[in-house]
Amino acid sequence: MILDIVMPFYGRADHFMQAVQSVLGQDNPAWRLVILDDQNPDPAPGAWAAALDDPRISYRRNDVNLGVSGNFARAAEVMTGEFGVIMGCDDILLPGYVDRMLELVAEHPGVDMVQPGVTVIDGNGKPVGPLADRVKALYRGRQTGTRVLGGEELATSLLRGNWAYFPSVAWRASLVRDIGFRRDLAVVQDLRMMLDIIERDGAMLVDDRAIFAYRRHGASVSAVGGPDGSKFLEEAALFAAVAAEADQLGWTRAARAARAHVSSRLHALADLPAAVRARNWRAVRIILGHAGGRS
Repeated sequence: MILDIVMPFYGRADHFMQAVQSVLGQDNPAWRLVILDDQNPDPAPGAWAAALDDPRISYRRNDVNLGVSGNFARAAEVMTGEFGVIMGCDDILLPGYVDRMLELVAEHPGVDMVQPGVTVIDGNGKPVGPLADRVKALYRGRQTGTRVLGGEELATSLLRGNWAYFPSVAWRASLVRDIGFRRDLAVVQDLRMMLDIIERDGAMLVDDRAIFAYRRHGASVSAVGGPDGSKFLEEAALFAAVAAEADQLGWTRAARAARAHVSSRLHALADLPAAVRARNWRAVRIILGHAGGRS
């Protein structure tokens, strides 16, 4: 089996080059990398990528800027293998990533998503443990090792607090292509996709072995979207829609978790000081409304 790695690219050249080099440095050569350059203003990193002498690497520059969601949607469309990863252009694959992911897929042929163990790094590549990731660890639960989750149990867990790391996940490509990433969502399309798969009786395999380094820094979409309130408007709409879907499925615990969305509301309060410092009073109103459950 060949693991598809699709890398939407728009951002810092140094982070991007480190991300690509981490793919090239994999112990297992059974991978295929497609780089989707979303009209990055600096042409130099694209030229560097296009010149790489490796038949497993394909560099494509979009004709127009598709935006985050549009490029994710395109990433799903270009996957040709059974499983694919939509890797962040600032993240790092640790050396055993491809080998471990292919091993897990082979051992659990019925799963549709694989969430490996993840370490968190800052903009300079140093290991960090910010509050958001400590909270993720709590919501992920105390189970250890390798386990398969699905149904209402998994949906409820993710709705209480999205502990998954989207760029590290391997997805069943045919299912992701069939569902498609929502182009109207900027920061919650990962949770929407996971919930869509779960509602189709899909299963997630969770493994604790850390094989992926997720870069947490202030320029990320989720980090930028919080202080202006846009992230929370998106989350509120998603939770309302999912609560209705859970009701239809008879998933009472999942519906309750979606309507409560406690972790999202607490996150909003954490972003409130930044909105106040920026004197963005519209954002303050949105954040306070979301925190109070009145989005």
